[in-house]
Amino acid sequence: MRLTKLGHACVRLEKDGGILVIDPGSFSGDNALDGADAVLVTHEHFDHVVPDALRAALTARPGLRLWAAAPVAEQFAEFGDRARAVRHGDDFTAAGFTVNVYGAEHAVIHPDIPTVPNVGFLMDGDVFHPGDSYTVPEDPAGTLLLPGSGPWHSTSHMIDYARAVAPRRGFVIHDALLNETGLAVLDMFLGLAAGPHGASYTRLEPGTGVDL
Repeated sequence: MRLTKLGHACVRLEKDGGILVIDPGSFSGDNALDGADAVLVTHEHFDHVVPDALRAALTARPGLRLWAAAPVAEQFAEFGDRARAVRHGDDFTAAGFTVNVYGAEHAVIHPDIPTVPNVGFLMDGDVFHPGDSYTVPEDPAGTLLLPGSGPWHSTSHMIDYARAVAPRRGFVIHDALLNETGLAVLDMFLGLAAGPHGASYTRLEPGTGVDL
């Protein structure tokens, strides 16, 4: 499997010719959906999905399929079973990857702001994308895509969350809101996120790929 970090919370996974894209939002770059066979969307916020761009991709490529939290999938009802709502406990195959679904809600931003549905995706029993949540999957995740910033996020929560999931390794996502100074400060705390498990955490520049 090859993992490529795109902008913000978006990643591309490739295996045996299949391409799976997760959370192609407004900070993910204009080419985030290029070549995708399947798209997963954790929740409805603009930095995780751009409905017009996704609708254009679904229209242009009849083989493209979408799995997403219900409020997202419902926006694409015209595509029939090519756009499916998923929830905690579901499993399916997308672009050749086995996908398990965990979690139900976005992390709390503020009590005055309604919480929206959010699902996390575990691919091939290894790579876990939590969306905007601190969901700990019931099954082990060897590779955690660790949110690095956001209006719902704190350094303390990030460290505790990484230790709770306890992967072998992790890659930082959800970091487009940070400037160079903020990214440098974030790097300082990634060692603490590893905790007693000794996981390695890496912050990849957008467009950088690694083989897992």
